[in-house]
Amino acid sequence: MSDHKNQHRDPRSDIEIARAASLDPITDVANASLGLDARHLIPYGHDKAKISSEAIDELAGRTDGKLILVTAMTPTPAGEGKTTTTIGLGDGLQRIGKQSAICLREPSLGPCFGMKGGAAGGGYAQVVPMEDINLHFTGDFHAISAANNLLAAMIDNHIYWGNRLGIDTRRVTWRRVVDMNDRALRNITTGIGGVANGFLREDSFDITVASEVMAILCLANDPADLKNRLSQIIIGETTSRETVNTTDLKACGAMGALLKDAFLPNLVQSLEGTPAFVHGGPFANIAHGCNTVVATKTALKLADYVVTEAGFGADLGAEKFFNIKCRQANLAPDCAVLVATVRALKMHAGVKREALSTENISALKEGCANLARHVENIRKFGVPVLVAINRFSSDTNSEYDALSQFCAEIDVDVIVCDHWAVGSAASTNLAEAVVALIDNNTSKFQPLYPDNMELWDKVRTVAQQIYGARGIIADKRVRKRFSELQGSGYGHFPVCIAKTQYSFSTDPNLKGAPSNHVVPIREVRLAAGAGYVIVICGDIMTMPGLPSEPAAEKIGLDNSSKIVGLF
Repeated sequence: MSDHKNQHRDPRSDIEIARAASLDPITDVANASLGLDARHLIPYGHDKAKISSEAIDELAGRTDGKLILVTAMTPTPAGEGKTTTTIGLGDGLQRIGKQSAICLREPSLGPCFGMKGGAAGGGYAQVVPMEDINLHFTGDFHAISAANNLLAAMIDNHIYWGNRLGIDTRRVTWRRVVDMNDRALRNITTGIGGVANGFLREDSFDITVASEVMAILCLANDPADLKNRLSQIIIGETTSRETVNTTDLKACGAMGALLKDAFLPNLVQSLEGTPAFVHGGPFANIAHGCNTVVATKTALKLADYVVTEAGFGADLGAEKFFNIKCRQANLAPDCAVLVATVRALKMHAGVKREALSTENISALKEGCANLARHVENIRKFGVPVLVAINRFSSDTNSEYDALSQFCAEIDVDVIVCDHWAVGSAASTNLAEAVVALIDNNTSKFQPLYPDNMELWDKVRTVAQQIYGARGIIADKRVRKRFSELQGSGYGHFPVCIAKTQYSFSTDPNLKGAPSNHVVPIREVRLAAGAGYVIVICGDIMTMPGLPSEPAAEKIGLDNSSKIVGLF
């Protein structure tokens, strides 16, 4: 994030720019841009609100707008600006006279206080109020954590009071969660302290954004679907190897009650007043990486163009958006925008971070192999794509010329954008190119693999077709688990692959577009309520840790109780 500061023409920080903005009342944004009046909103102060369930029901018969996915090349610490470009494109569409809405995920507290930073955009392409959005917002993540941990408590309570279901404490698969990076909680022992504290057993924590409850909230189409999915969560097995679910524990009702308000989409605005639905927040490296289905579908009923993003590079977020979200929600994207930076392209050729500001045409050309792989992958889903270059002040015209030549050779349009520094005035070219691409009506979307393909083959298909791998490997225990899930009737589920975001391989140091590598599968988890199988590859963790110098060390309150150091 900090590297982008060099791009600003305005010397102020992101948070200073956001605070200086004059926000319209959220009721005015909803009415002027979306045709919603005050009765359709549940206000959270003056600048944010939830869309009521009654309003969503009233939209059922409307025609959907056009759906645009913003994704990116393989990310590097240099930063690509995917969220910023999503916001800039939404603003740009409004500027050229198109009714648009933005759909983003809510930021997790883990990255905010860790290393990655927040997820409200930056510069003059932000959603606001950025402090609220990046911290507690409307309390959705807290509700998800509470619902997840209520189930965990009810499992242990059931065991404590006689274990009528015969739950095998060695085979409880449900994990507790907290929305913070805390490596010490990855593997724990509970029930220590004597009889009154329950039975001793091994347990573990995930970060909230990896919770199945988060995935369920994000993939449910309506409250009835949410309730049904919660009832299908499998928490473990009995001593006779029969599965136990939330219905057996009588837990799904209370979990749904905790999620009642969290399920409703959040509405905020960009700095330029474009309506933005910010709702749900699964990571794309360890979960499915997309905002909620209900927010996306609501936006599509209210706007002519909906711009959404999927986390990390297109090998993760976009692949899961296409294969999981679009499959389950019956969505058909009209086009994709692939975000890249000159700096990141050079870094994929091995250029060190401190040398990225120096012109290097040969490194740029070498790094374009990563860009080309992502373009090719998106086209495999039948979705037309163009490339958006998020401009930095250190970029040179010669580098842009070389990049344009490369993109011409792979038959993809490339647009240089400066929305970070200027706002929508510098993204109208991107907006016009997106509209033209959609008007060509060439999208023939289809998922990469059919439902009836076996689970093992689905993973191998993604590894070979998207990652460029030779194949996949797993030990006997993991292969047995694939067979068990296949035989138990879950073979029609899509697969949600958890791996490093920094490479097409499972080695974060292997840059560019590696081929013929092998993807090692470490673990397989069933998320029956979410409707997919989680496949954990390489060394990826579902509970991150803090870096040696976490961002939390620089965050605090000044003498007037204003937050400082958030960016």
